[in-house]
Amino acid sequence: MPIKTLDLDKLGQEGGNKYEKIVVMSKRARQIAAQERLELDEKLQYFEGFEDEDEFTFNEEQENISKVYEKLPHATQRAVDEMLDGKTTYRYPEKDI
Repeated sequence: MPIKTLDLDKLGQEGGNKYEKIVVMSKRARQIAAQERLELDEKLQYFEGFEDEDEFTFNEEQENISKVYEKLPHATQRAVDEMLDGKTTYRYPEKDI
């Protein structure tokens, strides 16, 4: 699935520094990717304790689970979409003191 290009001028229209928003989107994309990786590992960990009796069935199920995660939009694209939709908020910790 190709990633769409982003108009940086559109990003800065709502106020704030557009480069700060890029950093925030980058961090959010890493969070999304890490969360997906954890979920996938948890689902695949279920199959680790079984013996080799039904190995073909388990391999097929593992493959199906992996395909579901491969079809999800890229974490970067989801982070960009969240920012453009106004679903991402960020703050400065030093200013909250």
